[in-house]
Amino acid sequence: MGLVEKGKVPKPLTWLLNYSRKYSLWMFQWGLACCAIEMGAALASPRYDMMRLGVIPFPASPRQADLLVVSGTVTDKMAPAVRRLYDQMPDPKYVISMGSCANCGGPYWDSYSVTKGIDQVIPVDVYVPGCPPRPEALLEGVVLLQQRIQNEDMAERWRGEPIVVGG
Repeated sequence: MGLVEKGKVPKPLTWLLNYSRKYSLWMFQWGLACCAIEMGAALASPRYDMMRLGVIPFPASPRQADLLVVSGTVTDKMAPAVRRLYDQMPDPKYVISMGSCANCGGPYWDSYSVTKGIDQVIPVDVYVPGCPPRPEALLEGVVLLQQRIQNEDMAERWRGEPIVVGG
């Protein structure tokens, strides 16, 4: 049994591991509607360069990513696919909900086929409001997530049953 499972992680080690995790986020983009254009502007534009914040926006699969950004209208038919991708991501994993549609259904909340927020399907760490939100808002959401990662307690996050491989 290691130090993390016992809850005896030294503070300098916790700080170092959190610092390294917050500046090496691999982002998996899940753009579903108009918010995806604003997310693309934040990722590809030289004006809003996400890589300077330590966010690498080009993983090939969810198995390589630790940050999922859901932007746009999530329908009830699309929700199981988002859940499956979230389940394929390795721990620790984080979620940013971008835009009014992903946050609460947006202007389409009264539709029979729109999910009333992605937080009904997967747990969300940071909400970015707006319809559509500006690229600066997404950058601020990433900075808020990085602050949350820096202040995480590793023992609290990893407390629970040990992972049994092949069991």
